[in-house]
Amino acid sequence: MEETSTESTGLKFVALGGLGEIGLNMAAFEYGDDIVIVDCGLMFPEPYMLGIDVVIPDIGYLIERADRIRAILLTHGHEDHIGALPYVLRDINPPIYGTALTLGFVKEKLKEFELDQKVDLRVVKPRDTVQLGSFEVEFIRVAHSIVDGCALALSCPEGVVIHTGDFKLDQTPVDGELTDLATFSRYGEKGVLALFADSTNIEREGYTLSERLVGDAFEEIFPACAGRVIVAAFSSNIHRVQQVVRAAEKSGRKVLLNGRSMIGNVQIARELGYLKIPDDILIDLKELPRLPKEQVCMITTGSQGEPRSSLIRIAMDDHKQIKLERGDTVILSSRFIPGNEKTISDLMNHLYRRGAEVIHEKVSEVHVSGHASQEELKLLHNLVKPRFFVPVHGEYRHLVKHSQLAQKVGTPEERCILAVNGDVILFAGDEACIVDQVSTGRVFVDGKGVGDVGNVVLKDRKHLSEDGMVVVIIGINQTTGEIIYGPDIVSRGFVFEDDSQEYLEEAKKVVLDTLALVTPEVMTDWNEVKLEVRRVLRRLFNKTLERRPVILPLVLEM
Repeated sequence: MEETSTESTGLKFVALGGLGEIGLNMAAFEYGDDIVIVDCGLMFPEPYMLGIDVVIPDIGYLIERADRIRAILLTHGHEDHIGALPYVLRDINPPIYGTALTLGFVKEKLKEFELDQKVDLRVVKPRDTVQLGSFEVEFIRVAHSIVDGCALALSCPEGVVIHTGDFKLDQTPVDGELTDLATFSRYGEKGVLALFADSTNIEREGYTLSERLVGDAFEEIFPACAGRVIVAAFSSNIHRVQQVVRAAEKSGRKVLLNGRSMIGNVQIARELGYLKIPDDILIDLKELPRLPKEQVCMITTGSQGEPRSSLIRIAMDDHKQIKLERGDTVILSSRFIPGNEKTISDLMNHLYRRGAEVIHEKVSEVHVSGHASQEELKLLHNLVKPRFFVPVHGEYRHLVKHSQLAQKVGTPEERCILAVNGDVILFAGDEACIVDQVSTGRVFVDGKGVGDVGNVVLKDRKHLSEDGMVVVIIGINQTTGEIIYGPDIVSRGFVFEDDSQEYLEEAKKVVLDTLALVTPEVMTDWNEVKLEVRRVLRRLFNKTLERRPVILPLVLEM
């Protein structure tokens, strides 16, 4: 049955990603025939996602309604909010609204996919409003760990909803741009139908520290360092880069940018006026050997110990131009992302082996969060005074705890709606509830393949990683069924062949003995031969070694 606008009486919120997980942020708001999308993020693979590069949301729901999509609205330029765009824009291509830096990062990303000339990017400023069908959208300035972040106020005939994006209430931001509490309050006085708020830091009591404290820490650390200073940070954290540059300038150090994304993002931010770096303070790699160590500061990527990142190559003494020396100081100016602790620990050990001193957030204030803690969230709730509340951006426990906090500041429990990916919330009249569940999920990107790797392939990769693989090569006369060649057995990740020849010879004998009992007719059916080989070897390996490798029989017709 064809969908009509009468089916969409009231305002719908469709959770496509970011509810019940960190990252993959994407949601749709629908009223009548109009749909607007908020953010389009990716997430980086979890440990079980072997070989996967990135994960993006399943947008099947949106593809079916592509003609109704009026815009994609971006809250800020972090990967978990913009990273899926190059993949999603192959199937839907509405106008994209965002602030200048956000769209600067987006455009650079789209160039890699040759999409930058095919997409309609529309720059907005905080407090700008845009009309998108039934929706009027106002962009509201918020402080975060990236410049130019915005919350969104979406007005439609059903009422006003506010989506905070990622935010905190930094009272002394590096660029002086405060979270626009006055606008939140203005909407709160008028009446807000629903608040959708960031839940990332809900477990932290008190207030999130100001970004400016990191700059103070840098200015204290840099003069005390006898050797070079290497600061590892996320390339999108323009405020952090600015503070490193200021500390370097004050301590008489030149600045070397290292890492492709760091160089690219700094260039974009400088061109747009968000980053102030004197030309004479920047150096390139050719100048590095000529400068005294105490006059050098490097800003690099790789703070999470990512494979092949600049910092991990430096730590492994595998970087052609940059070699660590005793007395150098490495500052890991980012938080330890959950799941990366072991990788970062290994990175620090390698840095110490090179003779460097390592400073990180657990021993010094060289990183602060970009997300609001409990007291900031309470203030926002009290300013906005929403009729309904939906926690977003967090794992399920974060959503539950944020719902509990909302109840403490006055939102009744029945008006706090806990949703997860796929849930459809309908706001109609004086009611709001989850009315439907749409198909959502995770789409795996592996190299140039998008969505061609599913759970079955991941299961096979896990199987291979745990038990290895055995290839059995047999040459059979296609007429008589006689074995002319082999069987040869080649293994990878199963046993070390040089030390296991006797065992592999036994496996060959078991295969030959089994096939000797098979009729000539069966021997000319290659599929039956493969099944027999798999069966007998699976039994042998399980009985003798308690291992279950992937067994791949290869029959050659001769």
